[in-house]
Amino acid sequence: MWDIANGLRQWHAAGREYALASVIGVRGSAPRPVGAAMAVDSAGAVIGSLSGGCVEGAVYELCREVLRSGAPLRERFGYSGEDGFAVGLTCGGSLEVFVQPVRAAARVVFDAALRAQEAVTLVRDLATGAAMALGESWCVGAEFGAEVIAEARVALELGATGVRVVGCDPQLRTVFVESRVAPPRLLVFGAVDFAAAVVRIGKFLGYRVTVCDARAVFATAARFPEADEVVVDWPHRYLAATAVDARTVLCVLTHDPKFDVPLLEAALRLPVAYVGAMGSRRTHADRLLRLRAAGLSESELARLRSPIGLDLGGRTAEETAVAVAAEIVAVRRGGSGRSLSGVDIPIHHDPDVFRPSTRAS
Repeated sequence: MWDIANGLRQWHAAGREYALASVIGVRGSAPRPVGAAMAVDSAGAVIGSLSGGCVEGAVYELCREVLRSGAPLRERFGYSGEDGFAVGLTCGGSLEVFVQPVRAAARVVFDAALRAQEAVTLVRDLATGAAMALGESWCVGAEFGAEVIAEARVALELGATGVRVVGCDPQLRTVFVESRVAPPRLLVFGAVDFAAAVVRIGKFLGYRVTVCDARAVFATAARFPEADEVVVDWPHRYLAATAVDARTVLCVLTHDPKFDVPLLEAALRLPVAYVGAMGSRRTHADRLLRLRAAGLSESELARLRSPIGLDLGGRTAEETAVAVAAEIVAVRRGGSGRSLSGVDIPIHHDPDVFRPSTRAS
């Protein structure tokens, strides 16, 4: 739902009633992830997409039906290779869709979730459509009971999205838990010529991007207008003082040992998602010697991606940034970095339940 947050907020401001269709489950190869959404209002206007075209017409009709009946429903779409007129996914996977009406009472809950300035989880009962928005210190909407609230708080902490079955027979309750957390951080160390391109592609991927360099003449907002912040400080000192987590990505672009070594000595001991460093193979070999002398273990050194990026053969700053971004995605999502056309491997590597969401609204 967070992918169409802006449009939904506008509909709420106008008091529109609409049906919201959300992908709640994916099997195999499917075009959109769990949490993708499409909405249809009472006048037939549409925002969002669930499949890039494969099942949009059918989902549109489901939304219109839900608006007429007022009752939520679930529908599964799979492969339709035998019948050219059947509705289904040509990619061979399947997806499950939940459609519910959003009228005045529900709109209050959805609006609270969409306008939250902090981490938030939206919980929806897949049988009744009852909804609850949960923040760190507040809750709006239907009463779900202690077990569901506990599951929602776990999802809030993890930034997770997925279907959960809560309780025991005959009191089982199936809910769709959809979380939004702050975007992950991309820390770019070194205000060099390649950094601007890395900043741009980092923003494109949804990161909150910081550029840090000890040299004030280079680390300026004018040189990096798309960065969320530009910091003048020694890289290792800034890293020690700033917040990082398991989604944080570090790109070290200075290839200067007086900056790199103290920074990498600290970075490779932090529980972050990715640490990459620019430089030639000779620079990398010298860097490893210095880091070993500083006391880093072989397992810590093995976390360093250097020379940074995948082998794409690029030369320009933009091509280099694509190679860096490709490696970051592969590391975070479990990809091999190999060409899909040459190997029989899954296209998508994410699990299909309780999937972390990093999209900012």
